[in-house]
Amino acid sequence: MNSQPSEKRQAVRFAFYKLDGAWRRLPADRQAASKLEFGEVIESFHGRLLLRPYGLVGIRGDCDFLLWQVAENLDALVALQTALNRTDLGAYLGLPYSYLAMTRRSIYEFPEDPNAPSRLVIRPSDARYLFVYPFVKTRAWYGLPKPERQRMMDEHVRIGRKYPSIRLNTTYSYGLDDQEFIVAFEGDEPAEFLDLVMELRESEASSYTLRDTPTFTCVQMSLWDMLDTLGGAGSVQAVARRPARADGFTPVATLPELPPGTGKRVYAAGEAVALFNVNGSIYAISNRCTHARGSLSEGTVDPARCAVTCPWHEGVFALETGQVLAGPPSLPVPTYQVKLEAETVLIGPAGAHEPTVAPRS
Repeated sequence: MNSQPSEKRQAVRFAFYKLDGAWRRLPADRQAASKLEFGEVIESFHGRLLLRPYGLVGIRGDCDFLLWQVAENLDALVALQTALNRTDLGAYLGLPYSYLAMTRRSIYEFPEDPNAPSRLVIRPSDARYLFVYPFVKTRAWYGLPKPERQRMMDEHVRIGRKYPSIRLNTTYSYGLDDQEFIVAFEGDEPAEFLDLVMELRESEASSYTLRDTPTFTCVQMSLWDMLDTLGGAGSVQAVARRPARADGFTPVATLPELPPGTGKRVYAAGEAVALFNVNGSIYAISNRCTHARGSLSEGTVDPARCAVTCPWHEGVFALETGQVLAGPPSLPVPTYQVKLEAETVLIGPAGAHEPTVAPRS
């Protein structure tokens, strides 16, 4: 089971949070402000780790959301949780489940799949759902000769490849946490995952499973949408309650916060808006894709087409008009008027507009 000494691994944490109901009885202003504080703390760690938020409200009763965290070392995971504990919302959050693992190469040999990602690097896909559970094998499994285990794992893999829309992430917890593995499956259809698990139950290797619960079905969503599933005041309200100016424009960002080639989610009149700087021109469109409500501010910008591609299902929208250029969406997204005052970006009413050009430095 020796790994290569040069093998660089990632630390992975699946942290499931539960909100104390007392938070929902707080004043609306405090609720909104606490969501913003919590979200901004998470965003401040973007350069130190990869984080994906998932909602579980309406799916499980013992936890409300998941923060899937991937870092180069444990220090970043500790620092993030410490910072979250210091927030106002953090004082009302419990951690009923928290799993720690690391990436590593499998000890089993499988046919190479050139399209499969490296097992040493976690790259979350844009799948709508994540299915997570801890996994422990029986001691009898480890007493079997390795060729016998390899034979059973070959069957396991053959079954998995019958469901190509389901993507598996396996991480290892030996000596780090109470389980041996954390498995996380990504997919767009829960029914397909259900069928996969039913078929795997009949495999020979399944008889050597000691524990594979609890099981979590998680819905991928933007950070702010996830926070709003908790109830209470919307996370946009702390920003939206700033009075609009007489001309209907609201300051939302500064040019240094939006360098060329970047996007940013902002809020105006209680709506989430995606701002983009394309070669010095500033565009504003609704942040929600009209297909599956993906966050367009997290999408990929094509300067040549002046368009953005949704990170979930690759719908493409024109930044100037909001019209659909490609992909599954059938409806356009609203656009917003933009203007600059010195280095301040302001958003006005929705409607067609000319792009605003940032002054050259």
